[in-house]
Amino acid sequence: MNDWSREDVSTLKGVGPRLREKLARLGVQNKQQLLFHLPLRYEDRTRITPIGSLQPGQRALIQADILQSGISFRRQGRSRRLLLLKLSDGTGFLTLRFFHFNAAQQARLKRGSCIRCFGEARFVMGALEMVHPEYEIVDADAPPPLHENLTPVYPTTEGLHQIGLRKIMQQLLQQLSHQGLNETLPVDWLKQDDFPSVEQALKILHNPQNQQDVQQIQAFKHPAQRRFIIEELSAHRISLLLRRKRISSLQSPCIDVDDSLTGILLDNLGFKLTAAQQRVVAEIHQDLRTAQPMMRLVQGDVGSGKTVVAALAVLPVLQAGYQCALMAPTEILAEQHYKNFKSWFEALGLGVVNLMGADKGKKRQLKEQQIASGQAQMIIGTHALFQASVHFNALGLIIIDEQHRFGVEQRKALQGKAMKNMMPHQLIMTATPIPRTLAMSVYADLDYSQIDELPPGRSPVKTSIIAQSQRGKLIESVRKACSEGQQVYWVCTLIEESEALQCEAAEVTYETLRQQLPGINIGLVHGRMKAVEKDQKIQLFKSAQTQLLVATTVIEVGVDVPNASIMIIENPERLGLSQIHQLRGRVGRGNKESFCLLLVKNDLSRQVANRLEVIRNHQDGFVIAEKDLELRGAGEVLGTRQTGEASFRMADLVRDKPLFADAEKLSELLMQPGLEKQCEQLLANWIGNRSEYSDVG
Repeated sequence: MNDWSREDVSTLKGVGPRLREKLARLGVQNKQQLLFHLPLRYEDRTRITPIGSLQPGQRALIQADILQSGISFRRQGRSRRLLLLKLSDGTGFLTLRFFHFNAAQQARLKRGSCIRCFGEARFVMGALEMVHPEYEIVDADAPPPLHENLTPVYPTTEGLHQIGLRKIMQQLLQQLSHQGLNETLPVDWLKQDDFPSVEQALKILHNPQNQQDVQQIQAFKHPAQRRFIIEELSAHRISLLLRRKRISSLQSPCIDVDDSLTGILLDNLGFKLTAAQQRVVAEIHQDLRTAQPMMRLVQGDVGSGKTVVAALAVLPVLQAGYQCALMAPTEILAEQHYKNFKSWFEALGLGVVNLMGADKGKKRQLKEQQIASGQAQMIIGTHALFQASVHFNALGLIIIDEQHRFGVEQRKALQGKAMKNMMPHQLIMTATPIPRTLAMSVYADLDYSQIDELPPGRSPVKTSIIAQSQRGKLIESVRKACSEGQQVYWVCTLIEESEALQCEAAEVTYETLRQQLPGINIGLVHGRMKAVEKDQKIQLFKSAQTQLLVATTVIEVGVDVPNASIMIIENPERLGLSQIHQLRGRVGRGNKESFCLLLVKNDLSRQVANRLEVIRNHQDGFVIAEKDLELRGAGEVLGTRQTGEASFRMADLVRDKPLFADAEKLSELLMQPGLEKQCEQLLANWIGNRSEYSDVG
């Protein structure tokens, strides 16, 4: 049988240099990769739908006569022209709009022609229309036969159309029928669940043959899909385990944990560690005692005391003569960490330095000299830590806070600051609750610790949902609370994914509240302020000189004001549940009864209202995270869509949880001696050249 991975896509008829370049953008360079470029969904072109029965939002195939064809103009100027066609099949009328067309297309789409087209119907100004449907001019008396099977829709890129993709895919499938394909999985494993061969599975998914196949595929229950979902989950897991294996073969500082400074720090804290904190610290210290790199994920709900755990992880590393770097995603959080570590460590004679993007000129040079010379032992900062000008003296431990906020390349850049032939230990912290089953899949290269206990004295925060129509009463409640010495957060949420608009909304709210609440000291913090200004505003709030702080979600983590007892979140429906839970964690840190008030628009949909009820009824971050996963998917909750982490083509980490165990068994099987070729092919099919899974930095 052919080795399809050795045959370039340019050997297919019709694939010239330009098309090859477009396919390469999709990660497709050889025939094997093209075979595994699987459809996103399927469209039904097996029957023609009468125009009179079309429903808005329906994607359908129609055939009709062109009654009118002409150019129209959207606005002034000829660049705004569009081609409008009016169609009828005798059951109703439909308008087609084309914004991009040429003279040849216009000539073909003339009055009296018969057109067959597929697209999404929509109602505009009381009339049905389709915009840029796929179409062909047909002979009304002898039209071409309809498709016998569902039509696949593939992931594509600019300039690469579905029709062209389908043509080369059909050509490849014909070759597959003649030449065959080597099986990638052990036959005995396939027989256990009666899974199809790799060749059969590819043919079914690229070209479903019967209605039973179609129904099962649409429900994600077809054996061909289940086979490939398990394969993809296994490939991801294997890639992480191989990465872990490579990292384990590297040398790291072997730390002889000395408890002398730890005891002093614990005495100075003024509170006792919870049993969960003690357990996690013991797990970290055990890792540090080995010469293999620690790779540990520490998850703890809001307020569980992760920062103290991090400090207790750092102390023995500094005592052994190495440096530690803590990287935080925002300057506010980095500054909060810096102040905590400075107050704890300088009393022990340890040097703490913060390095921010805002540090310039001589100030920055001095800090970089302190880091390079080893004078700075504990270094805390943002993305500034992995810039080219920063050189560490002896980096022994890296701590990454809220790791999903950083891209893969950013984390690898910080690893690259290590000593020659020495891999620093790594501790990754997150307050985003991750269900253990999901963590074991997504972070299979990490050991997992959970701080599953809150310190005593944390009072539950009462959460209420308030409509905008009640805003006046809410303002009065804020006035009363401030007059009684309480402090309030007022959070303006993200608007249309734009930081500029978010900050603008916060500024407008700030000015409005200043007018509505005369006599109340109001502060404003948002992401576009300079770090110094932001810090000044937060310090005024911490010292209670400011009673009400209007802010964007920059205060989600890192702001600790025990006297703040009310959190108002405006338009919370724009946020995920876990993010609302994080914001809510900014209050309830003192001994006052605390409240989180979700200020929602009046016409809230039932679906959104039900989602917010989860926050109102639950304090447990894990319960909230489970619901968030169901509603938004793992890519959003874990931040992997933005940061280049695992993105799955077939698997869904929520829907396919029942298949995790099968994927784990398959990954263990394929990593056994003698199955190296199958394992390598599995990784090539599903992981490809995504270096973040294989490189260690």
